[in-house]
Amino acid sequence: MRGGLTEAGPTPAQAGPTAARGTFQAAITAVTVLAALALFVSACATGGTGTRDEGPAHADAVAGAATMTPSAAPTATPSRVDAIQLVKADPEVSAEVKGQLKPCVGDEYPVDVSYGDLTGGPVTDLVVNVLTCGDAVGVGSYVYREKDGRYENVFKTEEPPVYAEIDRGDLVVTKQVYAKGDSVSSPSGENVITYRWTTADRFVKEFTIHNEYNSPVDEEPTPVPESG
Repeated sequence: MRGGLTEAGPTPAQAGPTAARGTFQAAITAVTVLAALALFVSACATGGTGTRDEGPAHADAVAGAATMTPSAAPTATPSRVDAIQLVKADPEVSAEVKGQLKPCVGDEYPVDVSYGDLTGGPVTDLVVNVLTCGDAVGVGSYVYREKDGRYENVFKTEEPPVYAEIDRGDLVVTKQVYAKGDSVSSPSGENVITYRWTTADRFVKEFTIHNEYNSPVDEEPTPVPESG
């Protein structure tokens, strides 16, 4: 005791370095524990990966997403049409072709159907190919266009073997060419005919390409059966 005053311990300022370090370390430990706990919760919420599958949601990324231009809506899928009944009910289709419209296996019919824009109408056009069950030879090809709520036949060819398809807005018809002595599986060539829809509401022939096939070597051809 000096002059009636009691000696006090060191002031907070005097004890600062040691006490401050202890307080600071305790704060760091608390923050570390909280951060670890938050990271653990985040990992559990994302399937245990520890990070979000889509990446961190930064503020600048969110802002960029808000100003992103939306992509164009996909083209609507055209309505499916019962091509079997369409062909069966079509008076333009011959009885011979309709006779091929029988299931090959189960309820599978020998028909190929394509959807596309051939005539420039508001509704998608149909291209229907009728084939044989045994060797898938095309016996008839047809194009149907929607008009006044129903489909009408605007093109047909029934000269087998034949097959029609859509190529960049044009109708392309392929016909196999057989020479005398050719087998059914080995035609001599093919004619590829391109048709285009006109303002007169009909198809006109644009051009024809003829392709010759190479003849099989050392193979005895099976003659094409004569039609009865």
